[in-house]
Amino acid sequence: MKNSEIKFLVDLDEKSLPKNIQWDASDKEGEGLESTKSISLNIWDNLNHSTLRIDLWTEEMSVVEMKRFYIDILGGMAQTILNSTGDEYMAEEMKDLCDRLVKHVNEENKKG
Repeated sequence: MKNSEIKFLVDLDEKSLPKNIQWDASDKEGEGLESTKSISLNIWDNLNHSTLRIDLWTEEMSVVEMKRFYIDILGGMAQTILNSTGDEYMAEEMKDLCDRLVKHVNEENKKG
């Protein structure tokens, strides 16, 4: 059996807020740590039948980038639910939500 490792390193400021986030994975294309502005990790807790979440972002992450990040996450989740369960209705509803959110963010950006 093959093992794969994913690693996150988070530098915190004096208030324990993320100042710098780096990640590495044994199966990624490039070698070594790469910087990022945000991570969102979800873990299924088998014992309690609930989802554990870790959401971190640096102060460099703009509001527009954060909104785009979460729209992309939702779109990826739509594809994952389709691939893993075959539930086309749920996947399409999630994609429709992403479309509405993109429209919302685009309209917001035009005003600002």
